Amino acid sequence: MNSTSSFSQNHVLIKTNSFIRSVYNWMAIALGLTGFTAYYVSHSETMVQLIYKTPGVIMVLIFAELGFVFYLSARIQKLKATTATALFTTYAILNGITLSYIFLVYTSTSIVSTFLICAVTFMACSVYGMITKKDLTSLGGFMFMGLIGIIIASVVNMFMQSSAMQMIISYIGVVVFIGLTAYDTQKLKTMSATIPNNASGAMIRKGALMGALALYLDFINLFIMMLQIFGGSRD
Repeated sequence: MNSTSSFSQNHVLIKTNSFIRSVYNWMAIALGLTGFTAYYVSHSETMVQLIYKTPGVIMVLIFAELGFVFYLSARIQKLKATTATALFTTYAILNGITLSYIFLVYTSTSIVSTFLICAVTFMACSVYGMITKKDLTSLGGFMFMGLIGIIIASVVNMFMQSSAMQMIISYIGVVVFIGLTAYDTQKLKTMSATIPNNASGAMIRKGALMGALALYLDFINLFIMMLQIFGGSRD
């Protein structure tokens, strides 16, 4: 009986570790695609002219990104794993195009240093979310409300153009995405423990892609908020 129980526990642990590893692998792939695309676009005069000098292009890209996220989140269970993977990677590339501005606005040194700070912070929060015994559901709800507030304040500041308000938004944003990172990691851990033993490879991959998308968005937004605080301008 004990050997059977031990075997079952080991099987669950292996399944959980495999799923978590898959999530972080897909997240790393997405970050790599985004970073490479952003760097390439920012160093292409033709792309810069097309995206930032042509009226309406940047807005089309932003709405396309939102469409990808909403569609993938809503339809993931009905999509083929290959289709979900294609949408996920395409979104990462689109995000790289819209984030290319950071290489035009900030110095390379500040981008690299901020990325390292963000990576260490993200790792610490993710580890906390993975090992803590505390239920972070209430924290997640609170941070989600904070995210709504950030979005509203950012829209308002598009018209006000207040650097002071932008800095306040950035500091609050760092706190919000630190909390969301821990919450999403714990949710990911819970998800991995509930995967059926007979789950297909396609089902597992789609779950991993959704987990990777959540953590990817946390990382990217945390990085942007930190860059607005620590980043050195090229001007």
